[in-house]
Amino acid sequence: MLSSVSLPAQTNKKTTIRIIESSDIHGNYFSYDFIEKQPTEGGLSRIATYVDEQRKLLSEKNVLLLDNGDILQGQPTAYYYNFIDTKSQHVCADAMNFIGYDAATIGNHDIETGHSVYDRWTLECHFPVLCANAIDTRTGLPYWKPYTIFERGGARIAVLGMITPAIPKWLPQSLWKGMAFEDMVACARRWMPTLRDKEKADIIVGLFHSGIGHEKLIGSVNENAALQVAREVSGFDIIFSGHDHRASKHIVKNTENKEVLVINPGSNGKNVAQADIAISRKGEKKVSGEIVSLTNVQPLPAYINTFAPQAKEVKTFTEKKIGNLSTTISSREAFFGPSAFINLIQQMQLQLTGADISFAAPLSFDTHIEAGDITVSDMFKLYHYQNYLYTMLLKGSEIKDYLEYSYDGWVNTMHSANDTMIAFRQNPMQYAEGWQRLRTPSYNFDCAAGIDYVVHLDKPKGQRIEISGMSNGKPFSPDSIYSVAINSYRGNGGGNLLTKGAGIPKEELPQRIMTTTDRDLRYYLMQLIESTPELRIETPTNWKFVPEDWANTARDREERLLFK
Repeated sequence: MLSSVSLPAQTNKKTTIRIIESSDIHGNYFSYDFIEKQPTEGGLSRIATYVDEQRKLLSEKNVLLLDNGDILQGQPTAYYYNFIDTKSQHVCADAMNFIGYDAATIGNHDIETGHSVYDRWTLECHFPVLCANAIDTRTGLPYWKPYTIFERGGARIAVLGMITPAIPKWLPQSLWKGMAFEDMVACARRWMPTLRDKEKADIIVGLFHSGIGHEKLIGSVNENAALQVAREVSGFDIIFSGHDHRASKHIVKNTENKEVLVINPGSNGKNVAQADIAISRKGEKKVSGEIVSLTNVQPLPAYINTFAPQAKEVKTFTEKKIGNLSTTISSREAFFGPSAFINLIQQMQLQLTGADISFAAPLSFDTHIEAGDITVSDMFKLYHYQNYLYTMLLKGSEIKDYLEYSYDGWVNTMHSANDTMIAFRQNPMQYAEGWQRLRTPSYNFDCAAGIDYVVHLDKPKGQRIEISGMSNGKPFSPDSIYSVAINSYRGNGGGNLLTKGAGIPKEELPQRIMTTTDRDLRYYLMQLIESTPELRIETPTNWKFVPEDWANTARDREERLLFK
């Protein structure tokens, strides 16, 4: 990847500029999992060590440190400083300032925390937060700073930030009130002349909270457009991507036949993405990149000591007992049939809304809660995301079609017990993690409570669901209107179950919403458990896979593909 840079006349030696990117940290600030109560492989404390080493190796003036969003949601550490201790400076801003981040962009899960959280965090960061395609509807200008310029090694480096524009498809409007989200390709084209001609940037970097490919179109919205921008918008030297949690490196050609490095570190700070720009004495630049594992990097002692009081606060919060569970529950059960794990969520949703029917999915891929004392940390196992609860109105036929779409992404059509039941990707073992082997993310595996039904494994797509009636003994009619408890991600069209599945136009979804909770679902789960001396959750019997012996045989075989 060769091109040229106009360097000052006094530059007479080779210079290497190193850009380090983290992405999708998800609250992993202390390299400790406050949910599972064990150290983690990644985290900001290990990034602090690595960056400190690189600055000493190359000098601070030749190193840039960037973050690519989704840092304010995930671990209880983030939740505590988002919603519990809102008076102190946010520990995430403090930690990033301590490490010396140069710039960051915003992610969809950061926006999921709401204006009060991300606006406060933005003000507390000692570096620019970037996002060119989140538009302030009052002014028509970017809500955050669109780009920033750095001088490194005699070169002008422009960093343009963008976010996946699919936010309105997932999140309640109250969380992004006053914003609109522009297509990434259109936005990049609009800003490129500014970066090239006005700013005279020698190196142009994209910092995009978006996945690499455009295979996930949500209606007309391109969720993952990093590669598409690299190919179609000439001018970028490097694009740092994120959002999809998949570590990857690509080199693509743009419309000027020049190479662009597109690189993604994955999630939780297990790796960083690193791009080196080597500039020769003649001003020629050569870009190379690698994904650097932090597995063998130790947390920075000065960082750990500085933030020990905050870590202690979070530990106390997560260890608080809120109830007692009569039996162990596991998310693994939810992949192969009805489960107590999902039933706890379903019953809470029905109780809170008074709805006829509830939809829920396993939002944690592989976790369990032991019988005995329930703590705050267990609530993060049970409910992984920052969703709110809607009550919506759906026709019976829409409910049936919704479930058809859910199970079409969940299971295959089987012709014998020897066929694969779970809908895996082709060649699933090429993927290191079990969740990556699924054709559809498991957080889209919705099942229902409030109706009795079977899922026919031996029937084709669109013909699997047979609803026999309501669970209270009343008949179920495809023409009747039912109230349905559903999380905000799904209610806004996330996963396409309501749109492509039930066939409801996206613009009609807000009209179907009867009620919305004021707080996130995890808050109400904690309230429910605290009000119940001993929680007894049974495995529901309102639905099942048939033939049952096929499902049982498949479980024995396929559980190993998912969880071993």
